[in-house]
Amino acid sequence: MPATILIAIVAALHVYFLVMEMFLWDHPFGRRVFRLTPEFSKASKALAANQGLYNGFLAAGLIWGLTLGDAGASIKTFFLVCVVIAGAYGAATVSKRILWIQAAPAVLALTLLWAN
Repeated sequence: MPATILIAIVAALHVYFLVMEMFLWDHPFGRRVFRLTPEFSKASKALAANQGLYNGFLAAGLIWGLTLGDAGASIKTFFLVCVVIAGAYGAATVSKRILWIQAAPAVLALTLLWAN
């Protein structure tokens, strides 16, 4: 049960990332969250939307795995590993905060999933 709850939280985070990157990137709230200037958010809006779409696919995969229960363990593992890789890459190339916001919860979820 703890793994399922944490995987659901990771999926919810990625739905949040989708909304922020696809729809709120160039709005005051999105700029405040991502610490962006109006000029940068406007210039990078299409790139952020693309990134948000990918985050949506990660969320969809995790939700798919959750709907399968124990039979979805390999799907949950695959998508959590994808989240960890994306988070590690983001931390290395964009901001160290991504490691804690994106990768760490997925690592913890993987650990709990594999412990079952």
